[in-house]
Amino acid sequence: MRNRSVTYSSEATFQALADPTRRAVLDLLRRGSQPAGEIAGAFPVSRPAISKHLRLLRRAHLVREHREGRHRVYQLNPEPLRAVDSWLDQYRAFWKMNLTSLKTFVESEYAKETNQDQASKSNQKTSKGDV
Repeated sequence: MRNRSVTYSSEATFQALADPTRRAVLDLLRRGSQPAGEIAGAFPVSRPAISKHLRLLRRAHLVREHREGRHRVYQLNPEPLRAVDSWLDQYRAFWKMNLTSLKTFVESEYAKETNQDQASKSNQKTSKGDV
C-alpha cells in the first residue's frame, strides 16, 4: 500500500452527496461495513448502477473498499464530511441569528398586542362603570 497524504476535494464530496441514492448508500453504511452485494440488494436499481455509485463515492473518499475473499466490502469514511459540516456551520450560525431575531420580534409584538388588549378591556370596563 502506498504511503500518501490524502486530501479531500470538497467539490467531489458535494457532487457525490448531490445524488439521493448515494446519500442512501452512505446512510446504509453508517450502520457498519457491508459487502457490495448487500448494498445493491437494498436498492431497487441494478447492481451495475449501485457499482457506479460506489465507485463515485470511493473516488470522493466517502467510502473505503477492501476485499474479504471474493467480496468487496465498503465502509463509511466520515473525514470528507468535515468539509460539508464546516460549510453548513456558516448556515447554522446564519439561521440561529435570524431565528433568534425573529423570536425576539414575535415576542415583542405579542407583548404589545397583549398590553393593548388588556388596556382596551380596562377602558371598556371603565366606560361601562361610568354609565
